[in-house]
Amino acid sequence: MKTTLVQMNSQGDKAANLDAAEKLIERAVAEEKPDLVVLPELFAYLGVDPAAIHASGETFPDGESYQRMQKLARRLKVAIHAGSVVERRGNRFYNTTVVFDSSGAEIARYSKIHLFDVEVPNGASFRESDTMSRGEDIVTYKLGDATVGCAICYDLRFPELFRKLRDKGADVIVLPAAFTLATGKDHWEPLIRARAIETQTYFLAAGQALSFAEGRKWNWGHSMVVDPWGHIVAQASDGVGLTSARLNLAKVEEVRGQIPVATHHVLN
Repeated sequence: MKTTLVQMNSQGDKAANLDAAEKLIERAVAEEKPDLVVLPELFAYLGVDPAAIHASGETFPDGESYQRMQKLARRLKVAIHAGSVVERRGNRFYNTTVVFDSSGAEIARYSKIHLFDVEVPNGASFRESDTMSRGEDIVTYKLGDATVGCAICYDLRFPELFRKLRDKGADVIVLPAAFTLATGKDHWEPLIRARAIETQTYFLAAGQALSFAEGRKWNWGHSMVVDPWGHIVAQASDGVGLTSARLNLAKVEEVRGQIPVATHHVLN
């Protein structure tokens, strides 16, 4: 199974972001021929104004980004883990991932459970709960022989979610993100490698990069694929682009056989 992570620099122009995502996916398929393409968190719209964030929201399956990614998966015959977008359900909004298989069929939908409400080291404030409601469901899907678990960005800091994904059979975990520069430079790689080691899965983390909100906010980038032993097998830099890796699912069973942590848990 081959995957390509798409690293973007999304802004407050939804149409331009969708055009950019489509071009990068087309490039990924032409150059890398992956089985699975992964987009970053909030790839269709990335901003800070609550009213504008809500205005970018869409219902499924008739929303613009949903329709665009579904048709793209069908046309290019590739599975697309479509990062996340703002989903509107009645008067509530969610940070939601939708996954399409290579026929364009929806095979998974996950809404972010842990919302990013923090003061980061540079003094910037983020309150995702001001604009989003939290999801509740733990979600996996099948892609070929792999079981894939879903998470989004700030979820990365909560290992209990990833243990639950492993217990549901995940061989691979996918994390679209828009990790801040301030935290990403110190925490991104250690957290991803820790989650991969703990769950003994392949971990695919696709991030946003560079500045947005007219230069007031910055993302870390450095999208990466980490194997079940914790080795980085592919990594992007800090700009827009692609990074790819081939996943050897036999490696998952090999590592789990060497250190069978799933059978050693004594605490719930």
